[in-house]
Amino acid sequence: MKVVLTGSSSHLARALLPLLSADPAISRITGIDLAPAVWHHHKYHHVRADLAGLDPEHSLSDHDALIHMAWVVLRGRMSLERMRHINLTLSQRWLQAAAGMERIVHLSSASVYGQGLDLNENAPLQPIPGFRYAEHKRDIDVWLASRLPQAISLRPHIILGPNAQPLLKRLLRLPAYIRLPDPQPLLQCVHETDVAHAIVQALKTPVSGAFNLAAPDTFNLRDVIRHNRPHAIGIPPALAAGSLTLLWRLSGAGGEPGWIRGADHSLTLDCSRAASKLGWQPRHDAASLVRV
Repeated sequence: MKVVLTGSSSHLARALLPLLSADPAISRITGIDLAPAVWHHHKYHHVRADLAGLDPEHSLSDHDALIHMAWVVLRGRMSLERMRHINLTLSQRWLQAAAGMERIVHLSSASVYGQGLDLNENAPLQPIPGFRYAEHKRDIDVWLASRLPQAISLRPHIILGPNAQPLLKRLLRLPAYIRLPDPQPLLQCVHETDVAHAIVQALKTPVSGAFNLAAPDTFNLRDVIRHNRPHAIGIPPALAAGSLTLLWRLSGAGGEPGWIRGADHSLTLDCSRAASKLGWQPRHDAASLVRV
């Protein structure tokens, strides 16, 4: 199998590329990313380019599968229009060009659900309003279901591990937490290599549709932050939201503030479909991942 991987210098790609390269069923990997290569192997060919400047049909020719991971997560000072162009317009262009390929794997996110407990893949897609990344993931998932039902959409919860998004690592070690009434909102996470294994399984298994991915145990941010920073203090939600918004407006840092609106909601997943259809089981638990 010959595979094209967009977003091949991303955080998750650093965990995925070694698995793809080690798999005897995969003979070639073509990675496309604006950033330099993060992996070197005789099976791997890196194309340093903007997806907007490439012809997807030409780039995908002579390949059997597309793994689409090129997304803007934290837009910083990027305009919302530019973010939408990358996340929606370009994603649709490349996914549509892959329509005739043997496998299409899109990396979505559990954030498409917004909130809820033990949600399966049939749950309504209602992302937190204003969380643009999640809204764009939702839009692509809906588009895939109607236009490319043969595609696979993986919906991992918070991805942690050695190569995790630095903002997530900082969040777990903040000197303060949002003061919320008990019971605390519950969350899940998943190790980057477990997500990478799910992607490889998706390439090799005759399945389609959406698959939730998460470690089975849950956690709450207050207790995690207190464990990692014993002297952390609780601050009101309004102060936390205002501080994040100010930081983002002044510097573009901290992530677009829409996500914090979901801080007082639980989000946990039912991952039984991934177990039964993909044969996927997480090898890491949340308790070990959130203690950084």
